[in-house]
Amino acid sequence: MLQHTRRCICKFAFAKNKKRMKTFFYTLVLAFSFGTAASQTINPVQWSYSAKKIADKTYEVHLTANILPSWHLYSQNQPEDAINIPTEILFSKNPLVTLTGPVKEVGKLQLFKDEKLKISANQYSSKVDFVQVVKLKANVKTNLVGSVEYQTCDDKKCLPAKKVDFTVALN
Repeated sequence: MLQHTRRCICKFAFAKNKKRMKTFFYTLVLAFSFGTAASQTINPVQWSYSAKKIADKTYEVHLTANILPSWHLYSQNQPEDAINIPTEILFSKNPLVTLTGPVKEVGKLQLFKDEKLKISANQYSSKVDFVQVVKLKANVKTNLVGSVEYQTCDDKKCLPAKKVDFTVALN
């Protein structure tokens, strides 16, 4: 009888631990899912891409960043004491397209200074338009393809650098 009682107690304890482990596992999975979903929803910059014909075979390509309130996006050009990741725009080679000059930034540039940390940054809030002038080598329809790598921060945190690909029709 004693052995039977021990087996019953062991089965009960095992079943109870199994139930606890299952509950713990599902709680862990659920917490991880919410954490992943929350990290994916933080996207303070929405990009739009367009091209505007300004002359025969010449276009302005606009990469426009719309930035959520309280967030900022860093300029391509940073002071020497900056520690953030500047915005970088890369264009894929296209034998039909010639890039003319550097990418210009159109927006209200802000100089951020932190006297305690002795760092500064060139940044934009709300909106900035990155403009690249391109010339076609012939009257053809083609695309300008590339990527933008950037970092955004608010007053409390900075997000890891993010890279987005883009395609802009030139026609």
